[in-house]
Amino acid sequence: MILSVDNINVHYGAIQALRGISFNLEEGEIVTLIGANGAGKSTSLNTISGLLRPTTGTVTYHDQDITQTPPPEIVRRGLIQVPEGRKIFASMTVWENLEMGAYLNPDEKEKESLIESVFERFPRLKERRSQKGGTLSGGEQQMLAIGRGLMAKPKVLLLDEPSMGLSPIMVEQIFDTIREINQMGTSILLVEQNALMALSIADRGYVLDTGRIVLEGPANDLLHNPVVIHAYLGGDTGEA
Repeated sequence: MILSVDNINVHYGAIQALRGISFNLEEGEIVTLIGANGAGKSTSLNTISGLLRPTTGTVTYHDQDITQTPPPEIVRRGLIQVPEGRKIFASMTVWENLEMGAYLNPDEKEKESLIESVFERFPRLKERRSQKGGTLSGGEQQMLAIGRGLMAKPKVLLLDEPSMGLSPIMVEQIFDTIREINQMGTSILLVEQNALMALSIADRGYVLDTGRIVLEGPANDLLHNPVVIHAYLGGDTGEA
């Protein structure tokens, strides 16, 4: 098991955002967390990456407790988060944004090699290498955010709402890219409101509701679960 979250509780002051949730990620998997706004999906990722500290519970990565580990050290170990809303550096060029993704790597030649590999995956970014990030389209910014994450050589990639605000065609492209990254050996924990797309590429899924995990299982089973269909897929269960 590459990543395990065990009985995590998280508070924002008096408000409890996560209520004793537990889930895991096996090496080579895509696991998705789905749920409505405010369910606790992003809070889960921020807790794993060290941006939030749980009130109780444990986060384990490669059999080591990282619950209190500082975020830069978590990044150094290969656990990388691509945040919700992309959060690229708008005033910096595409190239400079990618360099920032490898800020912990002192090897300049390796950085250039990593940038070229990102350009191979996202040719549009290569065309815009000298363009400021803030002038890119939403889809291009999402490519840049993922590319910046890849610059840190992730063993586990935490993706927070990668399809948010994108056109249907761009959503397809982004999810194809996520699948390809996984096939190259990176384990992925995917937070996504587009439950249909997320479950279509995931191995397993967990459904969060008001800070609790209410359903879990193989992604294909969740795709056909009447509760999930009714609440998250916008469809009819077919029941009379």
